[in-house]
Amino acid sequence: MKIIRGNEFDSYWKNETRTADSSQTEETVKKIIADVRADGDAAVRKYADKFDKSSPDKLEVPLKEAVRALDELRETNMPVVNALELAARHIKCFCEKQKEQFKDFEYEIEKGLFTGQRVIPVQKAAVYIPGGRFPLFSSVLMCMIPAFCAGVEEVILSSPPAEDGIPDRKTLAASAIAAITAGVSLSEDNSSGGKLRIFAVGGAQAVAALALGTETVPRIDIIAGPGNKYVAAAKRILFGEVGIDFIAGPTDVLIISETESREMSDEQIADLIAADMIGQAEHDADARARALVPTKEFADNIITAIERRLKTLSTEKTARVSLDTGGLIIVYQNMEEAVSIANKIAPEHLELQTSDNEKWIPLLKNYGSLFIGRLSAEALGDYSAGINHTLPTSTSARFTGGLSVRHFLKTVTTLRCAGGEGYEKALKTAEILAYAEGLEGHAKSASVRMS
Repeated sequence: MKIIRGNEFDSYWKNETRTADSSQTEETVKKIIADVRADGDAAVRKYADKFDKSSPDKLEVPLKEAVRALDELRETNMPVVNALELAARHIKCFCEKQKEQFKDFEYEIEKGLFTGQRVIPVQKAAVYIPGGRFPLFSSVLMCMIPAFCAGVEEVILSSPPAEDGIPDRKTLAASAIAAITAGVSLSEDNSSGGKLRIFAVGGAQAVAALALGTETVPRIDIIAGPGNKYVAAAKRILFGEVGIDFIAGPTDVLIISETESREMSDEQIADLIAADMIGQAEHDADARARALVPTKEFADNIITAIERRLKTLSTEKTARVSLDTGGLIIVYQNMEEAVSIANKIAPEHLELQTSDNEKWIPLLKNYGSLFIGRLSAEALGDYSAGINHTLPTSTSARFTGGLSVRHFLKTVTTLRCAGGEGYEKALKTAEILAYAEGLEGHAKSASVRMS
């Protein structure tokens, strides 16, 4: 793991953020999209044969499989069911509070000129959940519940088929819990309120099928959820034909710390930071765990704590590769330097562990989620606190926030005119500007309405 001084950061960061060549991935994904566009279900099955654990004859999974998976989980691991249900309730509560911020209105901006806004949910939304060695079934809750709370009519879960031709059982169980928590019926003939459908389709071919529509897979309005570089490339290429949440890159965390604490020793603080950095690094080899600390001695304490913790970690191999290749501790000189570096990194997760957090908060502008104080473990955001763990990565927190109810809502505008002085002024203004731009038809469209 690297330790650098704050004044070395800019040169380090220039190399770190250099765009990797992804032309081979792009070409592969473009071919998949073209095949799905031309051949529909047949192309989906062809790529399932090539990339997935099975290629099911029927791409849509009956809802009874989700119900059965939940029943099985209740019998074998009730603590996981209880945990998922608690997390789902928190996510729903937070989403409902978010939705309260989006309101319809109509406002008389001038006499006789009524401008307005309507907030409308998309009709069909898809949630993509990867398979792999560690299926992230908690992401089912994080992506599906905001869609249902937004009022989406039909939410589609798409996830790669396992050997038995259906997605991971915990993923299916989580989809049932998400629907039930959101008040959605799991009846196959449900035709009122929100509706859940499930498809055993994975990878770039899933994104293509959902964006374009096939004989079996319906065309949807927006795709949300995590995925590998092929899924990310498919979302990027198809954006415009379908809405997306954002392009996900490697997950990352940045921890800003001070050593002064009345409750904990420097060694205890270092151990806490080490635990959080390892928690991020174990995701995969490309994950990035970083910290901003005030002294080199404290940085050394963190590395010592990391080594001690790695020795007993079941995911040591992955975490060690991540920390060795991309782990970073930056020794800052002062608060101004630390804030500047944090805003450049624009981390997915930003942990703030200082003696006066409130002083730092207004200065920190770029992050997916902010975890305030040493009690606020990033793992709580990942699983159970209610905030969403689908967050912007690869510095995209500079211009967007995490997945929320708003991704499934359209804010559209309205205009209602009733005549009057303000209306006449607006018509005349439109006429002048239209002539100024050389658009005579626009001008006459306004002038024909003048009194």
